[in-house]
Order: sequence, then structure tokens, then C-alpha cells
Amino acid sequence: MSANIKLASSYIDPHKYPPGVAFSDGQYVKMKDAKVSILDWGFLRSDATYDVVHVWDGRFFRLDLHLERFFLNAQRLRLTIPYSQKEVAKILNNCVALSGLKRSYVQVICTRGTSPKFSRDPREAENRLMAFAIAFGSIAGPEQMQRGLHAIVSERVRIPPNSFDPRIKNYQWLDLVCGLFEAFDSDSDVPLLRDSEGNLTEGSGFNLFVVKDRKLATPDRGILEGITRQTVFELCTLEGLDVEKRAVSVQDLMGADEAFVTSTAGGIMPLCKVDAQIIGSGKPGTITTKLTEVYWERHSYSEWTQPVDYSVA
Repeated sequence: MSANIKLASSYIDPHKYPPGVAFSDGQYVKMKDAKVSILDWGFLRSDATYDVVHVWDGRFFRLDLHLERFFLNAQRLRLTIPYSQKEVAKILNNCVALSGLKRSYVQVICTRGTSPKFSRDPREAENRLMAFAIAFGSIAGPEQMQRGLHAIVSERVRIPPNSFDPRIKNYQWLDLVCGLFEAFDSDSDVPLLRDSEGNLTEGSGFNLFVVKDRKLATPDRGILEGITRQTVFELCTLEGLDVEKRAVSVQDLMGADEAFVTSTAGGIMPLCKVDAQIIGSGKPGTITTKLTEVYWERHSYSEWTQPVDYSVA
């Protein structure tokens, strides 16, 4: 891929689209010019997979892990990505470089695409890759990070694994969106969804951890296995903390000494109130705070990061 890249458009409406750059139909465009066909199965049927990586102070964090998951999930859905992993990494780099952003939320998408003859056979669709980079945004804002997130246990049941593999990152979010409205109606920030057995799974774009007697646990089923969740396991090893994947009940959460959630969009975020019940002391716990500090420190480590090449812009 040539380093001589340019934007196909120079205008953006700040009232409708955030500043940023997208890769669409083989070219780099302003966000307002990034389009998807109304006939694309990604739009019509949520037939797509995607992944999200963030850039912090000009460096991608854990890019290789995100791209490995993206390519694996495409394979699970029988999608063909028309670029190599190295080429996709370059596309993401170029989106960030052209945007000029030093802290960015970066998404890569592969949709089923469209069939030239509008066939209902997914094998005849021409798969499509898109990507974009916009300013970094967190699930939890500064005030929420300081006081801790407030959650509800939603009445919604998460889509069961025997219906769709939750390890595949996808746009089938209606259970999560309905949960979000439940949370907002209760003056809370986020929902937590249970499985058919009543155990906790995940929330709207994040994984859950509970801490009891300095031991950590996170749900082991019915979830997207997040990269930040994986990173917490690695950080716990470095810090000498015990952590396990297992069934986590609502009672486990309510009786926890502290709790937090994890996402690429926010990192490690304290959870201090659930269904009007205070968790632990009602403030971000010591283990949550320590892991958060170590997590952001790692954003300067060359083993876990990759610098953006802004010279291509």
C-alpha cells in the first residue's frame, strides 16, 4: 500500500459527524463521506464483525491482539477480509495519521457486503472492509471514574451462546441497548445482563470483574472475551493477584469488596453502585485503583504498543 495517501473529501459537517477519517471503498474520506450500501447485509441483517482498538498519546495499544481476534472472528463467520493483517494495520495507521489524532477510538469492520444480483445466498455476497478513526471516547467520564459507575441488573437476558457465539464481536446489540434504556430510566449509567441461569454475563460493551478478599473473578460464559479483560489477567500475574474465570452471580457482585468493568473504550472503570446498593466502600477500591494505574502505565511500553506513523499524512 502506497504511503502517498490523501483524503477524497475536505469538508465535514461538525453538527452531524465527529472529526475523523474513514477508509471506505478503497479510499480515505472524511467521516461524512463514509457510506454503506442500504443493501449491505451488515446493515440489513447485522451480518458483520468488527473490532476496536485505541490510540493513546500516539501509540496503538495491543493492536496485534485486536487484529488477531478480528481475523479469527471473520473466519468464524465465513467472511473473507480482502487484505492481509499487515495491510489492515496499515489502513488503521493511515486513518489515525490523516485524522491527526493522538488519542483515538479506531474501529475496523468487515461486512457480508452485497450480492451483485441481490441473491439471498450469503456465499454470493462480496465481503467489504471499512475502518475509521475518531477522537477517543470513554464509557465512563471523569466524574464517573472518580465516583464509580452506577449500574442496574437488567431484566433482559443476554443472547445465549447456543444461539450465537458471544466471542464474535458483532452488532447484535438490541438486548444491550434495551438494557441501557433501563439503566437511564433508573438514573444509572450502565446495565449488566444475566444469562438464562441468572448468572451475570456482561454489559453494554464491557466485561465485569468482582473482588472479594483480594481475589478477582470474572464471568466465564456468555460473554465477549475482551482484550482489556485479557490484559487484566496479565496485570494480575504481574501484581501477584489471584484471578479466575467462573460463574458470577448477582449475590457475588452485591457482596463484593469492590468491582470494576473493562473495555477498550475506557480501560478499567470502577463500579460502585448496583440497583441502589453500594458495592464495598462505595468508592473505587484499592485493587481497582492499582490495576488502573498499572494499565495506563503500560501504554508507554513498547511490548504492548505500536507507534502511529504520522509521516504518511
